[in-house]
Amino acid sequence: MRVLNGSLWLPEQQINKTLLSGGALVYCDLMRKRREARERAVQFLFQHDLNPPEDLGAALNQFWDAQRMSDLLESHGPTWGERVELPPPNAEESATRLFADRLVRGVLENREQLDDIIRKHAKNWDLHRMAAVDRNVMRLAIHEMLHRDDIPPVVSINEAVDVAKKFSTADSGKFVNGILDKVKADLLRPARTAKETTA
Repeated sequence: MRVLNGSLWLPEQQINKTLLSGGALVYCDLMRKRREARERAVQFLFQHDLNPPEDLGAALNQFWDAQRMSDLLESHGPTWGERVELPPPNAEESATRLFADRLVRGVLENREQLDDIIRKHAKNWDLHRMAAVDRNVMRLAIHEMLHRDDIPPVVSINEAVDVAKKFSTADSGKFVNGILDKVKADLLRPARTAKETTA
């Protein structure tokens, strides 16, 4: 087990050990944080896809401040015009951002490769005619499958399907699942296991 900024983060392959040792709550907390991070990453990638910023770092800072402010206002109710100071991020927020930012940067660095893979498996679909959410959900999942050996491909697919269902159309889950299953078939690594890493 590792502690990151006071928040518990486990490599995927240690999750089964944690469950066997009675750590079901730790596992659920980890999955909840990673799901939230993926959802935020997809939101940022969607925004970036439609309106690419000149300065990625500044755009990420602005995005996370807006997300945190939205969460703060939602939990505290109306402010009636009163100025609200955003407190520093807590350990959980920092851990979520760290995981999400790595995914975002990875997708953006490898976007051409990811898009080529989507085109290869999405017969009769033009990439830019796909729903922007679906396109970015698939980019994220394929990035995880190709460049994140610490995450089993089936986890990436399941998460992508759920995120697509939440943010896109009623048929998006099936569409995303179909494309990602074809990508998984081309992988040269096991679909259900992960390699332990320290990052």
